[in-house]
Amino acid sequence: MHDCFLLCILVIGLETLTSKYGDTIEIPCNKGQLKETDVTLVKWKYEGGNILVKQMDQNATISPDVNYKNRVSIKKDFSLVITQVTMTDQRTFTCMVVEKDDILEYPVQVTIYKVPSQPQITNLTTAMAVGKPTMFQMIKEICILWYYISLYFRFLFLLITAIKINTNVDVDKETRLSTTTSTLEYTAVKEDIDAKFTCQVQHIKSANMDSSPLVFTVNYPTEKVDLQVVSQGPFKEGDNVTLKCTADGNPPPSSYSFYINGEKKTVDSNIYTLTNVTRENTGDYKCSLVDNEDIVASVPITVEYLDVVLSTTGKIVKKLGESLEVTVDVKASGAAQTSWKKGNAKLNSLSKFDKLTYSDSGMYECVVSMAGLKKTRTFELVVEGPPVIKNLIKERGEGMAKVLKCVAEGSPKPTVQWSVNGTSAESAYEHGKVTYSITIVPNGNLTVSCTASNVLGSDIKSIDVSALVEDVTMDKQDQKDEYSDQTPLAVGIVVGLMLAVVAIGLAYWLYMKKSRQGSWKTGEKEDGSVEESKKLEESQNQKADV
Repeated sequence: MHDCFLLCILVIGLETLTSKYGDTIEIPCNKGQLKETDVTLVKWKYEGGNILVKQMDQNATISPDVNYKNRVSIKKDFSLVITQVTMTDQRTFTCMVVEKDDILEYPVQVTIYKVPSQPQITNLTTAMAVGKPTMFQMIKEICILWYYISLYFRFLFLLITAIKINTNVDVDKETRLSTTTSTLEYTAVKEDIDAKFTCQVQHIKSANMDSSPLVFTVNYPTEKVDLQVVSQGPFKEGDNVTLKCTADGNPPPSSYSFYINGEKKTVDSNIYTLTNVTRENTGDYKCSLVDNEDIVASVPITVEYLDVVLSTTGKIVKKLGESLEVTVDVKASGAAQTSWKKGNAKLNSLSKFDKLTYSDSGMYECVVSMAGLKKTRTFELVVEGPPVIKNLIKERGEGMAKVLKCVAEGSPKPTVQWSVNGTSAESAYEHGKVTYSITIVPNGNLTVSCTASNVLGSDIKSIDVSALVEDVTMDKQDQKDEYSDQTPLAVGIVVGLMLAVVAIGLAYWLYMKKSRQGSWKTGEKEDGSVEESKKLEESQNQKADV
């Protein structure tokens, strides 16, 4: 009855102890409450063998059990110490105590756990094909106590499709450690590009552990191609234009078909360059897959051009007073702007020259621009004419000197020949006009001639020069007299007309007055009524007043 009661107590009150794989464990005997004075012998054992025996006042005797002879010891309170515990130490250890009056046993259940190491995904594939299942494996050694452990895959991606997970557990007979292999079968989709795959292990005795995230290459066929113009436009004749064809498949195609002016050209690249383009290259260009021409893309290319033809080019020589019309013929791929310059001066436009003058001579520049293109056309206009002396004058110089100035107009530039010697000078030749001057000191009265000439003709004028200082003043007065002699003539004509009008009016008035006086003296009356007579008289009075 006592044994049954004791056995029941041992079963109900079974003490448990947990230790980590590889650690040292200390198993207490009766929870360390034994009194050394009451104990005669302590024996530690397990089902199937003895471990050690400790008698009072004697050293402990360790059994030759290969599992424990080098790993066990006993403490003063009779606790059993086991170093470097393994999965084989996961069992029930019993402390048998022999006292003076009784024999007691204290069983302790020991549980060993092993924390899983960092999980890793093995048997890697480098790429996944869209629509085809791909397998991944995770192999990990963990302890056999599966009711404490959960192993699963966690996937970090946006869209989850068909997934299959298979788990297999193998237990090593010697170490009693289990190796769990979890296999993932996953069917990728196009959206899985850059998705991260992670395997996670959870254990009751450790924090969750994740494998390093892995990114796999996702292969999928091309569904669309795109054609781009790599070169920077706008394009003009003579430029090179580079086309680039890209596909959305992975891996991308290694070759493409380009359609140039309707002709198919297959190249082992996604680049095609049009060299030295002309306006005939304007049009739509295409590229497609080599094995599927239905997957195609196109892009328009415009080659800008600008043709400018000027009706007048080079050097144009025209006569003074002639007409000239200059036209510009522009052919362009777009709207063009035309501007004119004469020398450095801008012109609003270039209209027709109805009557050319010397000032029209010069270098003309026509600039036509459009969309990055610019064409310049020039011509030189030369207006020619024989010399004409516009003026010949004399001015007072220093002392007795006289300065004669001869203003000549003509083109080519006229040269001047004086009939006397002196110090000569000339002004700038501008708009077909030049002024030549000569300084002389006359000894007496003389006539000086200026002869202007060029290849087209000549002109001559003369002027009288006196040695007197007042000569220049008198000349100027003579010029004024020519105009003043005409002034009295005009005034006389106006005054004469006014006097004639007054005289006629006065004669008429006297005649009418004399006529009225004669009628009153004779007492004669004209026929008619009194009223008519009064009207006639009033009319005569009015005329007289006039």
